[in-house]
Amino acid sequence: MINFGLIDEWTPAPGRVTTWHATPAAIDAAAAAPATAVPPSYQQQSYLRAARRNENAGFRFSRLCLISFDIGGHLDVEAMTRTVNGFLRRHDTFRSWFAIDDDHVVTRHLMDAESVEFAPTDHGDFADSAAILAHVQQTTPGPFHWDCFTVGVIEHDESFTVYFAVDHLNSDGVSQALSCVDLIALYGSAVSGSAPALAPAGSYLDYCVRERDAGAELDLSDERVARWLSLLSANGGTLPRFPLDLGVAEDGYTRSRILTVQLLDGPGADRFDAACKANRAGFTAGVLTVAGMVAHEITGASRYLGFTPKNTRSTPEEFNSVGWFTNLIPVTTDFENDDTFASLVGRTQQSFDAGKSLSEVSLHRVVELIPADSGIVVPDGWVVPMVSFIDVRKLPGAQMFDHINGGVFGNRGSSEEVYLWVNRFPEYTVMTLLYPDTATAAESIDHYVARFSDMFRAIASAGDHAPSLASLTR
Repeated sequence: MINFGLIDEWTPAPGRVTTWHATPAAIDAAAAAPATAVPPSYQQQSYLRAARRNENAGFRFSRLCLISFDIGGHLDVEAMTRTVNGFLRRHDTFRSWFAIDDDHVVTRHLMDAESVEFAPTDHGDFADSAAILAHVQQTTPGPFHWDCFTVGVIEHDESFTVYFAVDHLNSDGVSQALSCVDLIALYGSAVSGSAPALAPAGSYLDYCVRERDAGAELDLSDERVARWLSLLSANGGTLPRFPLDLGVAEDGYTRSRILTVQLLDGPGADRFDAACKANRAGFTAGVLTVAGMVAHEITGASRYLGFTPKNTRSTPEEFNSVGWFTNLIPVTTDFENDDTFASLVGRTQQSFDAGKSLSEVSLHRVVELIPADSGIVVPDGWVVPMVSFIDVRKLPGAQMFDHINGGVFGNRGSSEEVYLWVNRFPEYTVMTLLYPDTATAAESIDHYVARFSDMFRAIASAGDHAPSLASLTR
């Protein structure tokens, strides 16, 4: 399986630590890199603006992502150096840095691939995991630095642990798996002297151009923009929120907390999947239906509006590319008095399918187009709750994660909303929630998880379940 959690929960065995950072020459080349017409993606622009607004938070507000895995044998430093530089030059997202002016205009600067160069530094022995964690977080720069990514190795007697720490600016969930696969393949090739067996990677820069060109052509006459605005209008003119109080103040910062619980074993997941398929729906629609049923039980609202992320890679080469290729799919579930999971999940699937076309239009761009007299109010720096399903069995390299002690972790940044992932492994299915670390949120999450888990298991057991407002008694 893949280990998920906060970086604070990563517990690498102690050992000799070597890290790869940008050389002085590479840093100078990046600083001299000219501005380019290639824009940031909508996600990158929003992320960088939020990072700038919150740069005085007193902690790393931006998201630091980390993957780790083990390799047997003894470290070959020269081979790993060739691996790191080959990996970074393979993916053009690692050639950019961004400037932001007082009007919040974000400009990309682009360096040549040949100028990207990282070199090893031997830091000696680290006695415990805590020291390694502190080192990784302190030595990986933030999103306004070109080199906001580092690679490290922790040597043990007969193996070593590799980690890749990267700011979210340059990565997404699929990228984490791809990075692991690439680094293992490139290192194996560097050690053996053979050519790496990697398919060509696409260009994230080309993706950004394509996304922005499509966005520039949008206006209020576009049917997809109209549908987005209709969804927000029907939601009271606002974005959706988590259905329970999270105790988040309007000012200040709330750090993140994470919780992972098992929902089903392998056979249970098969039965839940069968219940979805019996109603012409997939597992993703089943997860979203359960989320909607729980929200309906809590709020009594007749409509649930949720968001689920979509991988926006669209070419074979892009499916081998590291970058932030995501957007949001809006999904609605409408409730009537006699509805059950069996009657709801098919409608959720239809909404999910229809929403895929809306994910071609960035919600960030839609927000820019909202008319002043529309009654829709979306604040700067908006966030929304997210519900995601990942069939980990289908991720690149998923079969090897059991054998390499693979892990995916994130730093304890700031949280104002709840992000929920349901991850299906061969042996079991788990749900992971990232949420604000407040006493109120802890109580709300406990209640939410209990309802979500009970409902999931009931559907897996009986093939159906009816929501009930009576469950609101706390």
